[in-house]
Amino acid sequence: MSTGPQTPAFSELRPIIKVVGVGGAGGNAINNMIASGLQDVEYIVANTDAQALAASGAERRIQLGVNLTQGLGAGSRPEIGLAAAEEAKEEITKALKGAHMAFIAAGMGGGTGTGAAAVIARTARDMGLLTVAIVTKPFHFEGARRMRVAEAGIAELKTSVDTLIVIPNQNLFRIANEKTTFAEAFVLADKVLHAGVACIVDLIMKDGLINLDFADVQVIMRGMGTAMMGTGEAMGEGRAMKAAEMALANPLIDDLSLSGAKGVLVSIIGGRDMTLFEVDEAASRVRQEVDEEANIIVGASFDDSMTNKMRIAIVASGMSMAIVNQQAAPAAKPSAGAHAATAATTPAASDAARRRFNPEDLNPHSGYHEAPSRPAASPAPRRELWRAPGGVVIEENVTQPPGHPSEPIDRDEPTAPPMRHAPDGDYRRMPSVDEFPPVGQREYAAKSPVYAAQKSHAQPLEPPPPEPTRGGGLLHRLVGGRGRRS
Repeated sequence: MSTGPQTPAFSELRPIIKVVGVGGAGGNAINNMIASGLQDVEYIVANTDAQALAASGAERRIQLGVNLTQGLGAGSRPEIGLAAAEEAKEEITKALKGAHMAFIAAGMGGGTGTGAAAVIARTARDMGLLTVAIVTKPFHFEGARRMRVAEAGIAELKTSVDTLIVIPNQNLFRIANEKTTFAEAFVLADKVLHAGVACIVDLIMKDGLINLDFADVQVIMRGMGTAMMGTGEAMGEGRAMKAAEMALANPLIDDLSLSGAKGVLVSIIGGRDMTLFEVDEAASRVRQEVDEEANIIVGASFDDSMTNKMRIAIVASGMSMAIVNQQAAPAAKPSAGAHAATAATTPAASDAARRRFNPEDLNPHSGYHEAPSRPAASPAPRRELWRAPGGVVIEENVTQPPGHPSEPIDRDEPTAPPMRHAPDGDYRRMPSVDEFPPVGQREYAAKSPVYAAQKSHAQPLEPPPPEPTRGGGLLHRLVGGRGRRS
């Protein structure tokens, strides 16, 4: 009988995937994933709100900041969420132990999700886990400050994960209608989070004709920055092309071009009636949208419940690398003048081309532009609200965008159009008094003594026509000696 170390069973040699929901939005996403029946993953929720933790159906629950928040939440303050996660870091490490991959689901803009997600993601990555974050951005009606907090949280989280997928809640209006309830809208957003996790879990766990393993997923998603995902399902004639088109046109994902992707995972699932031609058609349609040098890994598997149906799932990563290259290209392009040509080859320009992706690079007001016509006003003192470990700062008094009511506006005053000169003879002039009818001349002369005097020296006015004679009355005829019939 051997006393050496026992070889683990084949069933134990499989990747362990853990999904961590952070904050209120992350906890809701976990509950929806559990309700949908997503298997082959372990669920963890972490929150500063003890009441929300008690309502979660996750297998493991982590109370963040027991001493700091006492289970009362972070109050929409990211610095509290960050400190609470640091306080519970040992418990977070224990919960992630043994995993190969960690998904971080959170909503950006609040306190716990924004502040704690980066701490949990950094802990997972330091443990060697493949770390993927799927987060949401606030609605526009939630205000500019919450959006700034979300953007700062996303920028900090991006430095702590291998791959980041961002879903703006505002994009829910693309698929909602007037009858969509508020609760249904958030369920739609949670379904996108679920689809992103389920897509990768299916790729890794499902056995198929074209099999994918965890190493394939690592190649595509390790250290790739910004990513996007999409799923599509169709049935009947042309189902392969329809499902591929739906996966490519995910309306909820932030507007990113698939053409810049450096790695693409394609999962094709269908019933036993799925044909080789349909697999080729779907994979070829996706390949048309990506770079020729992109690393594309395709997996195909059967699902007996998918008879007469096909489901296509796409995970594309590395878009941030393409964005950096596009932003660096104008700086290296020589322009007119020797000074511009020299500046393009300076070390500063080279460093700018190699810098990490910055969300401000996508600002339409950044880049080259003409100098303003008026001197810029000196900035007002700024008060910091939150400084994240990665140097991300949330400030209360931010520079107002152009066109803000508090900023002077350059207005283009309208100018009168040039006078149009008509040719001689085309003018319409006012008639003179002499051209009035005689009756009008007399009335004007009666009101204007000056005109009457001028007219008396020139020529007399026409005498008034005699009044018509009338027969007169009875008394007039009797006095005149006329009878009734005279």
